[in-house]
Amino acid sequence: MFCTLGETSTLRPPPSPSARPEVLINLSLLLTFPGPDGEKTWPKKYPFCGGVFQSPIDFHNDILQYDTTLLPLELVGYNVSSTDHFMLTNNGHSVRMSLFPTMHIRNLPFQYTATQLHLHWGNRNKPEGSEHTVSGRHFAAELHIVHYNSDKYPDVTAAIDKSDGLAVLAILIEIGPFNPSYEKIFSHFQNVKYKDQIALVPGFDIQELLPDQLDEYYRYEGSLTTPPCYPSVLWTVFRHPVKVSQEQLLALETALYCTQPNDPTPLEMVNNFRHIQEFDERLVSVSFRQGNFIPATVCSAGGHCLCKKTKIHACLKMLCQFLQVAHTIAMTKGKIFQFYVMHLYSQFHSFILYSFPHLWFFYTDKRDRTTFLFLNRKLRL
Repeated sequence: MFCTLGETSTLRPPPSPSARPEVLINLSLLLTFPGPDGEKTWPKKYPFCGGVFQSPIDFHNDILQYDTTLLPLELVGYNVSSTDHFMLTNNGHSVRMSLFPTMHIRNLPFQYTATQLHLHWGNRNKPEGSEHTVSGRHFAAELHIVHYNSDKYPDVTAAIDKSDGLAVLAILIEIGPFNPSYEKIFSHFQNVKYKDQIALVPGFDIQELLPDQLDEYYRYEGSLTTPPCYPSVLWTVFRHPVKVSQEQLLALETALYCTQPNDPTPLEMVNNFRHIQEFDERLVSVSFRQGNFIPATVCSAGGHCLCKKTKIHACLKMLCQFLQVAHTIAMTKGKIFQFYVMHLYSQFHSFILYSFPHLWFFYTDKRDRTTFLFLNRKLRL
């Protein structure tokens, strides 16, 4: 038998040793897959799981826009001495490795501090376990490196439900040659075979787990991919996948169990990925050029809109008309105006954020999906 996403019901966290408690922020209670019926039942107990800004998503050309302001990520403190040790834990739904608080990401709106990494995968018969997809294509697995906003919050527990609380680096994994860097984690799977088991992993450079090109990625605002699905994650999904061997992937797919060693009916840990979520025609910023992306600027000074023919042409046309009216009012009154929009659908959220950073400041109330927009007349257009 095997367990999949949604089939682990025990919420008990793994034991926490006394060493380095500040690093062992426990997310297992928040990231456990509850109930026997899988993710379709999540919204009943966790309303955010049925809300907006959910992850993962599919990256396809119709929602991608090139953004020249996106910078290569700067990773600080990722190279950890082999005399220090990471803690690897089987928490019943994934294998998770705690990270040191000396690890940071820069070139984001805030400084984000690392807390843990974990993996998502499929099964030996269908090795398509990535959470994010590209043009409908699943990859074999996906690695997530979780960070919290340490400029604003004292720890990940305080940050996890805040709209700017988390930043996750996602690495897509596909089959290729043997990967010695991933083996530094995979070689310990036999020591964490069952739920609540823990192993120590000698320190190494975590950046080795990432693709070489850190300047090419997808960027969007989304959510945790497990309950309670808080829309609190700034996602960076790297464009280029990392390769592991067929044997390494098989070890990931077959070595781990959701159950404890003495359980009479052991359940194999497989298919621990969430399915693709609706994206409501929001836009994803990308740091690279490819194909016919939606332009980053579709409204010029004076309110003359340059809507392109895409699948969201009607959406763009409506937004352009709104912008023209707003611009005219602002030019007439000559001061900052506040516009309250009762039914501006959620697909406008990322469009306004990324397409008009020089023009708009906005706040979205994710509970009732209303949006406040502010047009600053004093800014040069």
